[in-house]
Amino acid sequence: MNRRLLTGLISGAILGVVCIVGASLRSSEPLSNTYLFAFWYNRLMIGLVIGLLQKNTLKNYVMKGVVIGILISFAFYSSTNFQDVVGFIAGIVYGAIIPLAIYLMNDYKKVH
Repeated sequence: MNRRLLTGLISGAILGVVCIVGASLRSSEPLSNTYLFAFWYNRLMIGLVIGLLQKNTLKNYVMKGVVIGILISFAFYSSTNFQDVVGFIAGIVYGAIIPLAIYLMNDYKKVH
């Protein structure tokens, strides 16, 4: 497994945990384990797909990440009957954060 893919998966998994915590804090009623797992898995899939993208400039990579965040988060958002707008927006933001993390951890070269 290449480093970019591994970084994307780890970033997605960590951000998925952040989403679980955020969703639990936002909700006035207990959320099912299935719902929380689906939320986490959605973020993991964003990391996977972004990690599979070809190496690119940071700007293009982040833009592609945002598009992927929109597309993958929309699947979860629509399954909640369009109720979790915050979760949908978080997926878009995470679509920008994950390629940035991949870029900084794998592609960034300091110019002296």
